[in-house]
Amino acid sequence: MAKTQVIAISGASGCGKTSLIKIVSEKLSCPYLLFDDYTNAHTYPKDMKAWLKAGVNLNEIKAPAFIGALETIILSCNAPYVFIEEPFGRCRDEIAKYIDYVILLDVPLEVCLSRVIARNINTRHIDSLNAISKYLCAYDNHLRVIYSNVVEQVRQACDLIVTGVLPLSKSADLVESWLIRQCISQP
Repeated sequence: MAKTQVIAISGASGCGKTSLIKIVSEKLSCPYLLFDDYTNAHTYPKDMKAWLKAGVNLNEIKAPAFIGALETIILSCNAPYVFIEEPFGRCRDEIAKYIDYVILLDVPLEVCLSRVIARNINTRHIDSLNAISKYLCAYDNHLRVIYSNVVEQVRQACDLIVTGVLPLSKSADLVESWLIRQCISQP
């Protein structure tokens, strides 16, 4: 029986990781994990501006519950793939050893920003307008530079880059055909 391969879908917030993972996982009948489902108040550095000034060390992002869930799936999985939303690719030491392939969704940051805003508008909560305003201030102040830095770090160790704004179905077909080629080319 072949080893289940872990495929990380990476990229900036709003690039389409979750949507792509859900459609490809369904298409290939494979399980998936979403990073945001396993984050908490201790996942990210408290002071993101200071973190940016210190060089954006992605090893400071901690998600032990995500690692535990991935280990559990790997041990019990009989599907060819497990898809994970890992925004940081192989750049975090705690997860790099589990990942077989990294696919970077390299979508222009302005498109990502518009999707994040739309997502917040469409999932309205009591303070959504204030949340959007705070996010935009943080985006202008430091988040845009952090996202750009993270994408560049992931780019250095990824296996496939999906560039631009593609229809979801086209991105899914591209990922599926690329994975099939990888399996054929393996000894």
